[in-house]
Amino acid sequence: MRGRRVAEYLSLERNVVASSAAFLLLGFGEELWKKFLPKYLEALGAGALAVGLFGTTKDFLDAVYQYPGGWAADRLGRRRAFLAFIALASVGYLITMLAPSWPFVFVGLVFMMAWSSMASPAIFAVIGDVLPAEKRAMGFTLQSMLKRVPSAVSPLVGGALIGAVGVAAGVKAGLGATLVLAALAAAAALAVKVPVVPGGAENIRGVWRSFRASLKRLLVSDIIIRTCEGMMEVFVVLYVTNVTGVSLTQFGALVAVQMVTSIVVYVPAAKIAERVGRKPFVIVTFLCFALFPLAVVAAQNFETLVLAFVVGGLREIGEPSRKALIVDFAEPHVRARTVGLYYLVRSLSITPAAFAGGLLWKLSPRAPFVVACLIGLAGTLVFALTVEERDAG
Repeated sequence: MRGRRVAEYLSLERNVVASSAAFLLLGFGEELWKKFLPKYLEALGAGALAVGLFGTTKDFLDAVYQYPGGWAADRLGRRRAFLAFIALASVGYLITMLAPSWPFVFVGLVFMMAWSSMASPAIFAVIGDVLPAEKRAMGFTLQSMLKRVPSAVSPLVGGALIGAVGVAAGVKAGLGATLVLAALAAAAALAVKVPVVPGGAENIRGVWRSFRASLKRLLVSDIIIRTCEGMMEVFVVLYVTNVTGVSLTQFGALVAVQMVTSIVVYVPAAKIAERVGRKPFVIVTFLCFALFPLAVVAAQNFETLVLAFVVGGLREIGEPSRKALIVDFAEPHVRARTVGLYYLVRSLSITPAAFAGGLLWKLSPRAPFVVACLIGLAGTLVFALTVEERDAG
């Protein structure tokens, strides 16, 4: 009886748990090395502009993969789509692990992004398919928590491993472990059984026409906020290690602090959002996106960086609410494609951000962080003034 109440409280529906478990398993592998890829590129001979180009390429792939991921989830079914994405990503892990020089990491990225980008519309659709509207924020909370648990644990292991054997060897070992975990994630995905809702637009233009005005306004504010993030995110590890002077092991601890902060606030934020509404939590999330880069450059040592990464963790306080708004605003018969198109437009719009950050870094390492803060404040204001939660339904 108690277990049933806990399951109902946390929206532990079987398909949500199975798909979230796949994200959890692959997350444990990817987070061993993902935050350290800029240093891996450096170790393979890449310069600052190449690192910035890598971030831009990642954002571009994140954009162009979203809609195909949604199409596959709608047309092939959620389970078969998950399995295909895991297989493609595994090819990328292998290429990156065996890379003799930094351009091969770009090739590996083409395949690796199949999981993190293509699978995103599928998990959104699963939550929208099987949970009622009032439970979706908690459903996204569960998914986000399970996705972030590895981000709190694995960077510590990855940082310690890199500290012991070096950047290149440590990242390669982490990629090997990820290949093993990918097989376990595929086993979890086999448990997903969600019927596809028939009908709806067959082409991307028809899906765009199905977007409500409220969803388009949310998209605009989200683009501005993610431009803020994209401009500085790939340079955080370089700034705190090269400028502030902390070690890679300490950076792994900072990432863990960030993720633990996110996990701690997820459930209470989702439950309060069910009572007072989602918009206030999204505003807080966007504000923290703006303040995080400023907090990083204001920090002078490891102790103050801990406070900065707490701010970074608070960026997630309203993420389940934002995701629930996207699903609420989407038409059920094109749910996965709507999510895919939303993220296609968002990610494609922010593609130049990381490269622009690289140009600003050449002027001053602080520059991309300060500019990102200003952009984030603008995005917060746009959301607060234009998006109304009552438009859902």
